[in-house]
Amino acid sequence: MEQTLDFAREAHAGNPQLPLALRLIQNTGVQKRHLVQPIEETLNHPGFEERNRIYEMESKKRCPEVIEEALANARLNAQDIDAIIYVSCTGFMMPSLTAWLINTMGFRYDTRQLPIAQLGCAAGGAAINRAHDFCAAHPDSNVLIVSSELCSLCYQPDADDIGSLLSDGLFGDAVAAAVMRGRGAAGVHGVQLERNASYLIPNTEDWISYAVRDTGFHFQLDRRVPGTMEPLAPVLRELGAAHGWDAGDLDFYVIHAGGPRILDDLAKYLEVDRTAFRHSSATLTEYGNIASAVVLDALRRLFDEDSAVPGNKGLLAGFGPGITAEMTLGTWV
Repeated sequence: MEQTLDFAREAHAGNPQLPLALRLIQNTGVQKRHLVQPIEETLNHPGFEERNRIYEMESKKRCPEVIEEALANARLNAQDIDAIIYVSCTGFMMPSLTAWLINTMGFRYDTRQLPIAQLGCAAGGAAINRAHDFCAAHPDSNVLIVSSELCSLCYQPDADDIGSLLSDGLFGDAVAAAVMRGRGAAGVHGVQLERNASYLIPNTEDWISYAVRDTGFHFQLDRRVPGTMEPLAPVLRELGAAHGWDAGDLDFYVIHAGGPRILDDLAKYLEVDRTAFRHSSATLTEYGNIASAVVLDALRRLFDEDSAVPGNKGLLAGFGPGITAEMTLGTWV
């Protein structure tokens, strides 16, 4: 945080909106972030082509390790995976990284590939939902979810509007992976998914967006975004009610933490204690907003806390451009 504020003061000295931006950055609660490059290189802009080269190189370098860990946790190997869902909004590759993973990590050549590139922070929840759908249709299948979000490669040195300055102090870099098993196995524990849903808040498609220019992706954030939990809370309640559950009275919550206001408002409108979102808060504090990887890291923290017991009911939700909500209900087994 201290480094971020110092760099902002130096890079945007004289900007009349700088004092406001510094206050907003401090209010994010982000204390630490990880960057894929040294900060001095991150603050330079070598051009979109070079940044995309770094994105591909670093994704290929960093994803295999987390994939191997996810497979080991699921007691599976690459040959057991029937589909790979790859999510990222911070670089572009065609073919997707899924092709490279299949060719280099021993996945079967008939593995289905599902890249998701344009759902931003909601893509973590979308990946979980699409994996759930696939396993519901093919109960003996296993799906690998991979997220590579190198948000620092989208830093734009010349952008000095409030939204850009705030995002410069909010987003971090991360890679993550998870496995969804179509059928459980003895000794394997986790969240058994039962129902999922999607919802688009009408007429908000320009509230979170990219402007694609010669210099790459320019993140655009509308000031109204933090208030989106008021219309989304009833949607979460309806999802719970359709399943016979009360969304405001569950045992665990894995929520995308775009910022502290999101969690504060969701706690208010769902009428739950703010500590219910402790895993998401910890991710935000220690890693920043890591886009689609947030829900996977918050889910990891639920596993690591080792407090859930069989039968506990929970909600997973990702929010992002659209404005889109991807929501899932599940039981700990």
